[in-house]
Amino acid sequence: MVLASAHPRDLAGDSTVRTATAPATMRLLLVEDDPMIGRAVRQGLGEAGFTVDWVQTGHAAELALSNGVYDLALLDLGLPDKDGLALLREMRARHTPLPVLIATARDAVSDRIAGLNAGADDYLIKPFDLDELIARARAVLRRRVGGASPLLECGDIVLDTVQREVRLQGQIVPLSAREFALLETLMQRPGAVLSREQLEDAIYGWDREIGSNAIEVHLHHLRRKLGTDRIRNVRGVGYKVAP
Repeated sequence: MVLASAHPRDLAGDSTVRTATAPATMRLLLVEDDPMIGRAVRQGLGEAGFTVDWVQTGHAAELALSNGVYDLALLDLGLPDKDGLALLREMRARHTPLPVLIATARDAVSDRIAGLNAGADDYLIKPFDLDELIARARAVLRRRVGGASPLLECGDIVLDTVQREVRLQGQIVPLSAREFALLETLMQRPGAVLSREQLEDAIYGWDREIGSNAIEVHLHHLRRKLGTDRIRNVRGVGYKVAP
């Protein structure tokens, strides 16, 4: 899909943060004022396995960034209340290490140079292909963790974070999106016990309604597919994947 330039919980009374419904363990902040582009990017990234919080103003972005929960920011420059480049410069002046991928209609070489010199990790010009945006986002994240392997391994379970695929003893195990996201979260910290609240925070967006036993239901399905000995319930504490 090629996205063209066209003319989201409440953070400050004038801006809304909207969250992708598809789960992920990587949380992205999308700063984009165009409703058409914002909806398409949020949906595409959600389907690719990211959790996306979407804001439409610079002020809302500042408030969202103060939470420190994001792995990457996707930043438009032409925001209605504040220039995105100024927002980026302020982030870097505060020594905020968050990776930033600029996605903007400003296509002049001088604009690209200014964005990269201000501290952007990558610069993508609108209109862009959604698949390229996803690939660039993953590349930026890989660079920030030193080119880490896309594979997570724990015992006889192998999870491919790029192909979104899980193998058990070499055989592909079909998982739903939420089951995959839960397993990925657990496998990132093998042996660590994660509470239900920690798991909810990892895979659900801000404005997502969560059933009281949603995590338990997904974990029940995961344990049925992978074996109860591989994902263990530590009574009264949480869950862990056996290292």
